[in-house]
Amino acid sequence: MAKVRTKDLVERFDLEIVAGHDGIHREIVKSDISRPGMEMAGYFKHYPADRLQVLGKTELSYFHDLPNEVKRERMSKICSEVTPGIIVTRGLEVPSELVDAGNDAGVPVIRSPRKTTSVVSRITNYLESKFAPFTAIHGVLVDIYGVGVLITGHSGVGKSETALELVKRGHRLVADDSVEIRQEDFDTLIGNSPPLIEHLLEIRGLGIIDVMTLFGAGAVRNHKRISLVINLEIWDQHKQYDRLGLDEEKMKIMDVELPKATIPVRPGRNLAVIIEVAAMNFRLKRMGINTAQEFSKRLTQAIETDPQEDL
Repeated sequence: MAKVRTKDLVERFDLEIVAGHDGIHREIVKSDISRPGMEMAGYFKHYPADRLQVLGKTELSYFHDLPNEVKRERMSKICSEVTPGIIVTRGLEVPSELVDAGNDAGVPVIRSPRKTTSVVSRITNYLESKFAPFTAIHGVLVDIYGVGVLITGHSGVGKSETALELVKRGHRLVADDSVEIRQEDFDTLIGNSPPLIEHLLEIRGLGIIDVMTLFGAGAVRNHKRISLVINLEIWDQHKQYDRLGLDEEKMKIMDVELPKATIPVRPGRNLAVIIEVAAMNFRLKRMGINTAQEFSKRLTQAIETDPQEDL
């Protein structure tokens, strides 16, 4: 899991550090964000001190009505030794009591000009992305008609060559050889390439090629949601392959199950076209059109119809 420090948020979202400069290297350990309204009222029994604290218009309006002694006491408690930072939204004036408490405890006090809901949602999304479960898979990830297709298979089966043909046909390469995958939600997997080999393809006999340089910026993308897995394997004449498409395989990556299709590889088969059609067929299924099931229904109806009747 990547490490995130308060300094990273300041740089990422162009925030202003008002106080507590000594603490900008504090580590953020949770994606949850707290709005300490109950704490402003004096209830600290369940104060989540290790979260980022966000003070908006509501919290500060209540704070300004408190007696001066109470103000100093509340801000002193909010600025704990494990608090990674306190964000004041809407460009509001930061209370002097908070500035003093932040400097004393080394807690960064940061200001954003944006609305509170916008700040909370953007930072939460950023932190959840950074803290998402992570794995890496040997394969190729290509964006085909908006569908993120992960192509897997043994080394040398032709994954990279197929990806090159797909790029030539107008689709976009995301990653080759190693695909870094993070689970951003209970059913969402996002794949990207390691920075070292980003936009590169390895073609045996040819070497390393830079797809973006050869085909332009429109031939690559940095990340893509994975929706379909295509597994390439050498044709086995003793194996029975699905010919109708009624059998739906699944592949589990972390906590997410993805639809999977196995395509046998042998001379004369245009794998790029087959994978392209598989991606289009996947889109049709998501729209409620399943050709295999429709054919099965027609076949069942034909069998059940009186043989004497003209079909």
